[in-house]
Amino acid sequence: MTETAPFLHHPVLAGAVRDWAAGAARAVDATAGGGGHAALLRAAGAELLAIDRDPAALAAARARLGDDGITYLLASFGSPETAAAVAAFRPERILLDLGVSSPQLDDAARGFTFRPGAPLDMRMTPGQGASAADVLNSASPDRLAAAFADGADEPRARALARAIVRRRLRAPFRTSDDLVNAIREVLGPRAGPPDFARLFQAVRIAVNDERGELERALPLFRDALIPGGRLGVITYHSGEDRIVKQAFRDWARDCICPPRQPVCTCRGRSLGVVLTKKPLTAGPDEVAENPRARSAHFRVFQTAEASREA
Repeated sequence: MTETAPFLHHPVLAGAVRDWAAGAARAVDATAGGGGHAALLRAAGAELLAIDRDPAALAAARARLGDDGITYLLASFGSPETAAAVAAFRPERILLDLGVSSPQLDDAARGFTFRPGAPLDMRMTPGQGASAADVLNSASPDRLAAAFADGADEPRARALARAIVRRRLRAPFRTSDDLVNAIREVLGPRAGPPDFARLFQAVRIAVNDERGELERALPLFRDALIPGGRLGVITYHSGEDRIVKQAFRDWARDCICPPRQPVCTCRGRSLGVVLTKKPLTAGPDEVAENPRARSAHFRVFQTAEASREA
């Protein structure tokens, strides 16, 4: 198996992204993965800045798309390097496709999967920062409970956190089986793949600080767009979607002062408009072809034409 071949996959919501990209001369794919969405942006005629924190994914995108009209950046989308590069690029479109790609999930060595015997790794950038095992073996009960509540909407998050702390005192967490067994202890023997998937997802979100990355990146991307530019975000989890929905809603408001404040002291104008009152979602045909698209939500914000006026 080559390093690049596993990343060749179909992008979710391709039709919606294609329509969103139409007419753009400069676009950023801030989570390029294997280049699926990037290919759509190039096909729309846009010069492209392709960013990803996974070197294997970025190599696959380059092998697929070449270098004509594309600049590649190895960095996380919430990093200072990305913020500077995107601001200098002055794009008309910025796309964020959150989560992990199917090829990453399918590679057991990357440690995203709950298949038996897989290492508990889950780092988007291999070898950089704490692994999933490190987090499970060292995080406080409160941090673990927050991760499961925020990243998996788990009602028994505190019970699961206590079980993990109790179990790691006997033996450290090393493989997927260790976390699966902790989940089964708390959720019961009927716990199955849907439970494992969302709770492993919660650990992945915590390992890669995905919520923090998103919260940092959104305003930076908004400000990097030219007036009238569009920021599109595809989410796969309710917690991520809430962050995007709330940010877009606040940006579209003329006033964000407290309700009873007698005099407006905020910016006093909206920063743009939300183009998707409800998120765009995949149709039945796409879901049948790619089940991962079932949970995808695409939201779009357009910056104000006068947003850069003094």
